[in-house]
Amino acid sequence: MNASQHQHMTRVMQVAENGLRASAAASREAIIRESWHRCVHEHRLDPTRMQEAVILPQARLREHQDQMEAFLHIARHGLESLYSKVAGLGYVVLLTDARGVTVDFLGDLVFEPSLRRAGLYLGADWSEPHAGTCGVGTCISTGQALTVHLDDHFDATHIPLTCTTAPIFDSRGQLSAVLDISQLSSQQPKDSQHLALQLVQMFARDIENAAFLHQHRRDWILRLSAAPQFLDVQPELMLALDGNGRVTGHNRRAQLALKHPQGQALLGQRFEDLFDLPFSRIGDFVQARPSDQRALMPRGQRQLLFLSATPPTTRLAVVHATQATPVPGPLAALSAGDPALQRQIDRAARLVNSPISLLVTGETGVGKEYFAKAVHASSERRHRPFVAVNCAAIPESLIESELFGHLPGSFSGAAPKGKRGLIPEADGGTLFLDEIGDMPLALQARLLRVLSEHEVLPVGALKPVPVNVRVIAATHAPLETLVRAGRFRDDLYYRLNGAHISLPPLRERADLGAMMDRMLRDKTLSPAARARLLAHPWPGNLRELRNALDFAASVCEGDHITVDDLPELRALGALPPARVPVEASAPEGGSDESLRDTLNRLHWNVSAAARSLGVSRMTLYRRMKRAGLVAPNRAG
Repeated sequence: MNASQHQHMTRVMQVAENGLRASAAASREAIIRESWHRCVHEHRLDPTRMQEAVILPQARLREHQDQMEAFLHIARHGLESLYSKVAGLGYVVLLTDARGVTVDFLGDLVFEPSLRRAGLYLGADWSEPHAGTCGVGTCISTGQALTVHLDDHFDATHIPLTCTTAPIFDSRGQLSAVLDISQLSSQQPKDSQHLALQLVQMFARDIENAAFLHQHRRDWILRLSAAPQFLDVQPELMLALDGNGRVTGHNRRAQLALKHPQGQALLGQRFEDLFDLPFSRIGDFVQARPSDQRALMPRGQRQLLFLSATPPTTRLAVVHATQATPVPGPLAALSAGDPALQRQIDRAARLVNSPISLLVTGETGVGKEYFAKAVHASSERRHRPFVAVNCAAIPESLIESELFGHLPGSFSGAAPKGKRGLIPEADGGTLFLDEIGDMPLALQARLLRVLSEHEVLPVGALKPVPVNVRVIAATHAPLETLVRAGRFRDDLYYRLNGAHISLPPLRERADLGAMMDRMLRDKTLSPAARARLLAHPWPGNLRELRNALDFAASVCEGDHITVDDLPELRALGALPPARVPVEASAPEGGSDESLRDTLNRLHWNVSAAARSLGVSRMTLYRRMKRAGLVAPNRAG
C-alpha cells in the first residue's frame, strides 16, 4: 500500500469511526427518548405540564460550592472512580450539599439537553420543597441510603428517572452531602437498582472516611473492625481522639455502633467510657502488632472488635502543621510584599500538588503565565514538561490537531510523520491554557473529555492515548459572562475552576516600588524617575513595566536612571472593566452590524479593531468569518 492509498484508507476509517460514534450516540438518545415516551404514556402524564428542573444561577451555585471547597477537592477522586464504573450503564453521578443543591456532576455530554431538563446537572436543586419526593430530598430528610424509582417520584417531571442515593456525614455526625447516581429512564423494576445502591453506599463511605482522615490528621485515629483480616484495609468504624483520650470525631458507622444506651453523644466521651481498657494502653494497638492480637470489647456489648491505633504526628510536626504552609521559592519570588497578591500565593502554595485544575484570572500583563510556571516549578511535576498553549493564537482550523495531535495523512496538510500534540507533550507535567475563553465551543467539549477521562484521541486515531496532566487555565475575560452568553461551556468552566486565583493589577499593588528595584537589579532610580513610575497607572501591568525598565536600563549612562531615560509613558485614560469578547457581549441580533461599524470606523485595521473590542486578533478573525465579513480590498 503506497502513501496515497494509506492516507485515503486513514480518512475512510476516520469517517467510518465518526459515523459509528454518531450512530451510537443517536441510537442511545433514541432509546432514552423512546423509554421516556413509554413512561409518559404508561403513567398518563401530560408532557405540557412537565416543567424543567430548577437550576441555580452560576453566582448562587458558586456560593454553595465555596462553602464546601475543601470537601469537594477530597470527594472528586471518589466521584470520578464511581463514574468510571457506572458510565457505561447510562448513569450520571451527582454530589449535592446538605441542602440538596448539586455542587458536582459527571455525566455523558451526549445527553446534555435531556440531563439539564431532568435536573441531572450541575446546579440542580433537589431539595424536597423544589423537587418533591425524590432520591436526594428523601435521603436528606431520612439520613438513609435509598432508591427512588420511576413513579416513586412526586413531580411528574421526574417520574421517568431512577435515582439511587447515599448520605455522607461529617465527623460530628451531621449530614454534609448526598451522593447520587441516576438514569434518565429505566425499563427495569426497582429491584434492578440493588447493586447500584450497594455501590453508592460504598463510595459514600470512602468519601466520608477520606474527609474524616483529612480533618483529624492531628488526632489519634482509631480504626475498628469485627474482622482482623480487614482491619488495616477496610475498617468499619473510625474514631478520632485528642491527647487526653476524648472523642473529637467519628464516622457514621461508629456513631451508630457505639451509641450510648442513654442517648449521650459520642463526641466528648472518654476512651475508657467506650472500652474496657484505660487510654494509657493505646500503644498496645499500633500496627506493629499482628491485627488478631489487637482485640478489645466495647462496654455494654458482646461483639469483639479489633483495633488499629495511629498516633498523631510528632510534636514538632504538629507545630509545623499548625503554621502556614511554607511558600515555595518560585511562588515567593512573584511578590515583594503586596497583601492581596500574597493571599493568592499562599492559597496556591497549598494546592501545588493537588490534582484539581486552577483558573488564573487578571488583566492582560499581570503575569498569569509566570504564576502558572511558578506553580509548576513548586510542584512535584517540576521535572516534567510545562506546555503553554495560547488558545487565541492557534487558527481554529488547526487547534484540534495542535492540541490532540494527528496521525500521518489524517487530513490535508497533515505532517507526513504525524504530530504528537501539545496535550500529550505535557504528559506527567503541567498544561497551561492561556486565553481559554477564546477556545471554540466544539473544542471545549473535547477538552472536557480529556479532563474527565484522562485520555486524548489524536485526529485520525481509533485508540485514545492516556495522559496525566495538571491543567492551569488563564483568561483576562470574565468567563462567567461568556457562560451566560452561551459562548463557553458551564461544565468546562466548573471543571477548570477547581480553584480560582485572581491576580491584582499592578496599579493596585503595594509592592510596586520593590518590584521595580527587583527588576532593575544593579541599576538605581533617581527620586524623580521613581516618582514618575509610581504615578503611572500601568495599563499594561508587569509587561509594560518590564519594557519600560528594560528601555531605561539600556539608554541610561552608568548605573543610575533619571527621568530623561524613561520611555514615553502613555496613560490610556480611565481604565474600563475588562471587556467581554464581542461574541459574548453582543446580542445575536445586530451584533454583525456593530462589528462591521467598528471595522469601518477603523478603516478595517483588524489589530486596532481587536484592541477596541478587547479581544485577540484571532478571535476577531473567527467572528468576521462567521459573519461573512471581508475587508473591501479583499472582496471579489
